[in-house]
Amino acid sequence: MSRNAIVTGAASGIGRAIAQALVDDGARVLAVDLEPAADGPGEPFPADLTTRAGNRAAVQAAVDAFGGLDTIVANAGFQHVAPVAEFDEDRWDALLALLLTSPFLLARYGWEPLAASGQGRFVAIASAHGLVASPFKAGYVSAKHGVLGLVKTLALEGAEHGITATAVCPGFVRTPLVEGQFAAQAEAHGMSEDQVLEDVILAPHALKRLIEPEEVAAAVRFLLGPSGGAFTGAPLIMDAGWSAR
Repeated sequence: MSRNAIVTGAASGIGRAIAQALVDDGARVLAVDLEPAADGPGEPFPADLTTRAGNRAAVQAAVDAFGGLDTIVANAGFQHVAPVAEFDEDRWDALLALLLTSPFLLARYGWEPLAASGQGRFVAIASAHGLVASPFKAGYVSAKHGVLGLVKTLALEGAEHGITATAVCPGFVRTPLVEGQFAAQAEAHGMSEDQVLEDVILAPHALKRLIEPEEVAAAVRFLLGPSGGAFTGAPLIMDAGWSAR
């Protein structure tokens, strides 16, 4: 099946790897991002996914371009690192809007075409932080836990329409989002940036390495393929042993 897909946060990192993998598989992909693409398949469709209008516009653009929509990969996100007592309230609102409300809105606006396809797939790129917590990440952890609840609900409601819903939960991936945390984590923990990767970022991993974006993209390809049809309502965990502790 040649899929008609939306991939959000597709300018770089995990989203870019997923968009490229799907294009390589013959899918038609609307890559969505406010940032310009570093490389890969075309420039992203610009949509502010912290707003209802932006999510609605992304879904409509895909339906108009492809004549239908059967795949949504909700990947867009960012991070903010701060103690709860100092956590900026506007950043909290923005995190919840992009990491939790946007996946809901994409499902809400895309539900009819997903159902009409008979083989709808909704994949949220969650995180090991949807399963466990870390200090100084109240907004991100809360949103990712919420995404797992959303996926469970979508799976139950979508079953009769042929829609599956899953969440991929990687550990730390080699992306600009993770690399951009080094300075903030160094300040929050009172250590040098050189110590952050070993003592903070990779500390919960049993496998002491970053996960590559292409590995996450391969997991998404599996979920979207014929062998992934029984995966719904549950996370696909690829966290380098993090949650085994």
